[in-house]
Amino acid sequence: MPKNLVLSLDGKEFEVLLTKVDREDLYGNIEIEAFDEKGKPATLKVLAADGKTLIEKGGTALAAVNEKGDSIERTQLTAVDIDGDEIERVESSFNQVNKLDKTDVDSYMGLVVKSVYVLDAPEGADLEYLQEHLRSKQMFSFPFSYRGGLEYDAAYILGGEGNDAFMVVGKDSDLQYMKLNQAGVLSSNDEEEISADDISFDLM
Repeated sequence: MPKNLVLSLDGKEFEVLLTKVDREDLYGNIEIEAFDEKGKPATLKVLAADGKTLIEKGGTALAAVNEKGDSIERTQLTAVDIDGDEIERVESSFNQVNKLDKTDVDSYMGLVVKSVYVLDAPEGADLEYLQEHLRSKQMFSFPFSYRGGLEYDAAYILGGEGNDAFMVVGKDSDLQYMKLNQAGVLSSNDEEEISADDISFDLM
């Protein structure tokens, strides 16, 4: 179900509805069915660490334990950084006003995409102010977190055909370009011309 997100552009606040675009919406889906030699439907099972025990689907689970091996709730866990300092959690973007900043296509092209959403206006509202900027080929970004967590993703707002507006969410990649320590130099010496008379075919 679409959720309302509050955006701010040039000091003007407005709400947008997010509708996720799934891969199945674009390309459809494929279901693969497997059967044994007797024609019975095959089911997926997990091979245990002993190499011989088969575990039915749903027969495994993940658990958090302390240093003594006792099971603990995930709410008791605290995320820390490499220095052991507690990491401050970020708020869900649906609980705050999200300020849009101008960005460029070069930043967007370095995005590792996780999700794509269509932006629509709530009932009785419009996105004309945002769409006006998008039609002029402008692009915006802001930190985004769906449920809150340890860190924000990067969200980019861009336009499509007509008045279509999209939000693309992912991680900004840190691209490092490689080059040779020493650039190669092409020789400027003219190559000596070889005539057909200088070539011997006796050994062929």
